[in-house]
Amino acid sequence: MEFLADFNLMHFLSAFIVLFAIIDPVGTMPIIVGIRESGKRIDAGKAVLYSFSLMILFFYLGDWMLSLFGVDINSFAVAGALILFLMALEMVLGIEIFKDFGELAGNATYLPVVFPLLAGPGSFTTLLSLKAEYATLNIFLGLMLNAVVVFFMLKFTKRAQSLLGRSGVYFMKKFFGVILLAISVKLFTSNISYLLGVVNG
Repeated sequence: MEFLADFNLMHFLSAFIVLFAIIDPVGTMPIIVGIRESGKRIDAGKAVLYSFSLMILFFYLGDWMLSLFGVDINSFAVAGALILFLMALEMVLGIEIFKDFGELAGNATYLPVVFPLLAGPGSFTTLLSLKAEYATLNIFLGLMLNAVVVFFMLKFTKRAQSLLGRSGVYFMKKFFGVILLAISVKLFTSNISYLLGVVNG
């Protein structure tokens, strides 16, 4: 019951939106379509299961990994905010920074769909950055809702793309890019002020 008391609707929605913007199922639709048109298989169930299992694993072990390098969660959140800022610029300006996969080979379910499309550096950084802001329950629920959305997007990619149309996909990318830009600024300012307070104290 104490665990459930941590639920906050606004924090849950914020976590969902941030993760949705980073995982970017709408923006990756053309990539998924291209992979399938090239004759490669993508198992939607396995892709979602493995990618979100990786993210949950990193969510719980990330602090331990950071401690090995002597980095605290607030410092990591500041670094994460900078990465989120760059990813938001990528979405808003239409430039490509993080998604150059080179030649694809074999079953595309694991590479590049599971990693790095769904569970990549951006997702890992975002999870630990959110951990500095929100309760675990809100982040976990936001992650689970994203898993459901991603599953249906992978399952019905062509149908979703035709439904939204090119202009719809374009609008969604720009819209969530601006949202992500604002959240990255908030994440940066809240954590940098904490770190500055520690230094000055």
